[in-house]
Amino acid sequence: MAVQGTATPTPAANDTGEGLLELFTVLQRLLDQLVAAQGRLVATLILLIVLLVSVVVVPAVLSWLRSATSDRTGDWLQVMADYTPTTIRGVFLRIAQFSMVVLVVVSFLIVWGVLDIVQTVGPYLDGSDQSVLATIQTIVLVMLAFVLSDQMQRWIGRFSQAVTGFTEHQEEILLRLGQVTVFVTIGATVFAVWGIDLSGLLVGAGFLGIVVGLAARQTLGSLIAGFVLMFSRPFTIGDWVLVGDQEGIVTDITIFNTRLENFDGEFVIIPNDRVSDRAVTNRSRKGLLRLTVDIGVDYDTDVDRAMDLAREAMADIEHVVDSPTPDVVPKDFGDSAVVMELRFWIDHPTPPRKWRAISAVVRGVKATFDEEDISIPFPQRTLSNRVDAADEEALEGGVEMRPDGDG
Repeated sequence: MAVQGTATPTPAANDTGEGLLELFTVLQRLLDQLVAAQGRLVATLILLIVLLVSVVVVPAVLSWLRSATSDRTGDWLQVMADYTPTTIRGVFLRIAQFSMVVLVVVSFLIVWGVLDIVQTVGPYLDGSDQSVLATIQTIVLVMLAFVLSDQMQRWIGRFSQAVTGFTEHQEEILLRLGQVTVFVTIGATVFAVWGIDLSGLLVGAGFLGIVVGLAARQTLGSLIAGFVLMFSRPFTIGDWVLVGDQEGIVTDITIFNTRLENFDGEFVIIPNDRVSDRAVTNRSRKGLLRLTVDIGVDYDTDVDRAMDLAREAMADIEHVVDSPTPDVVPKDFGDSAVVMELRFWIDHPTPPRKWRAISAVVRGVKATFDEEDISIPFPQRTLSNRVDAADEEALEGGVEMRPDGDG
């Protein structure tokens, strides 16, 4: 595996180094002229003023001008400011301030004869040593990677707000894919800047990937299932779902697992490959949920009248929606009653809304039946003493049986 660690000079890098060397030469010449004309103390004072103006005064003036201009120009400038990449602007501002501080410090050293900048940086910029330029390019590329990652998060956030049906799960997955792409690209570029040959490394990584894939089959299966869930979208965060035998509210969806909070306050973590191979029931997707309650009426009751009263009672309950309308269906002949099934719908289904609706329906129908003298019977059983065959024959013959057994 051939890995080269030395940066190879290129014509562009040589031109850049010569340009920087010429710039430093001009800077040192100007500072020497300033010292010769004004003296070191005056030159030092001038440099301090330049530092104060560039780091403190100029940013303050720019901030004041921006706020004053924003007050006068109206909403259109605010809209532009909202879409202005503030992170990029902040990066450039900090780079400019840092560069000015370094420039002033170097100027101090030149003014007081501590540093000869041309002789110091000359060997690094004349093309014989490219490590400084490679380091500078690496720093710039790393900063660019973080800036692009931050801006990508802003762009994806605006895109998700503009597109209907774009979920938080899809937004997170798209952001992670974009960040991986950016950092891999920047990393490859950094290796190219330093002249590192990755061909042998890639071959080794291929064999390593096979080994890792065999050792982490379940993890890779969960990863692939996470992407499948992103596109199929069987549920989103906040949905009330039933996954296999686990029921709860979806609190988080990652590329590896799905997290539910059940109704006991427990958090359940399910690997995505376990989610994809099971039946998923989403009780929140439609926005409506049908509930049922069984109720029994006495066999002597007019069933049609009882059904009409139950419908009217459910229609007056605020937790039950008007459309679809509540319905009552005779269901079964019970041991002590004719069983009817009360069917009604709720909107924005959640477990608390479900139980509030059921409780309201039970109380409302019970109160209506009480007012109309419709009884809801409870199970009844008739008990009798057991009589054997001899006793029955004696009773039929008119013979009274005494406790001692004599006739």
